[in-house]
Amino acid sequence: MARLITILCALLGLLPGAAPAGERPAVRLATTTSTENSGLLEYLLPAFERATGYHVHVIAVGTGKALRMGRDGDVDVVLVHAPAAEAEFVAAGHGLRRHPVMHNDFLIVGPRADPARVRGLTDAAEALRRIAAARAPFVSRGDDSGTHKKERALWRAAGVQPGGRWYREAGQGMGRVLQMASELDAYTLTDRGTWLALRDGLALQPLVAGDERLYNPYGIIAVNPARHPGVNLAGARALIHWLTGQDGQRRIAAYRLHGEQLFHPDALRVATP
Repeated sequence: MARLITILCALLGLLPGAAPAGERPAVRLATTTSTENSGLLEYLLPAFERATGYHVHVIAVGTGKALRMGRDGDVDVVLVHAPAAEAEFVAAGHGLRRHPVMHNDFLIVGPRADPARVRGLTDAAEALRRIAAARAPFVSRGDDSGTHKKERALWRAAGVQPGGRWYREAGQGMGRVLQMASELDAYTLTDRGTWLALRDGLALQPLVAGDERLYNPYGIIAVNPARHPGVNLAGARALIHWLTGQDGQRRIAAYRLHGEQLFHPDALRVATP
């Protein structure tokens, strides 16, 4: 009899710690600090949760760590911005497929005085060469994030190996790095979304933009259940379908701060509201 009662309780979801009947398991999303710092996820996810019944547990880290979490099966889906690393993740069998979601761009920001004289340049590599030549303070993410990967690629394009007292690797997220650069009168590379979200509290100015190398695409990938059978593939697919579908893409296009569009949808051609 006791065994029968236990089985019935389990079926009804009445055991301690059991999910209520009909409740969908949470979707574990590893994503970049830029999608969180910009306020985009706080804007998007409630609509997804209302539409699907899934709750999303967000883990905001650098792209490198997000992909490692996917590789280790610690999350169900990753939303990141480093296409080469994403392609390697899928090719190695850790993820099923990369779906384009949106893009924005990177900026080089710095102090109003601009000691390296980079203001107005549209060549990001030349801007970094001038910063290095001036030994002007530069704060790097230093965390293997998508932004850090982009920064390293730009230094290579500039033919510069950064180092010395003027170059500081923070090992921090984008918001904290912007704060450090502001406090130190330093330059840094930032995504436009985080910059727009935080700029009012910073003693920095946007100085370099417009280089095609500053393009910043975001993709979403479900973790491969063949590697990790416990992942919530149904939830991951639901999130991918919503973000790349009409509702998600329209909401991405509509999200603005200071009158500026932070992200541009890539999965569908969506008219800007």
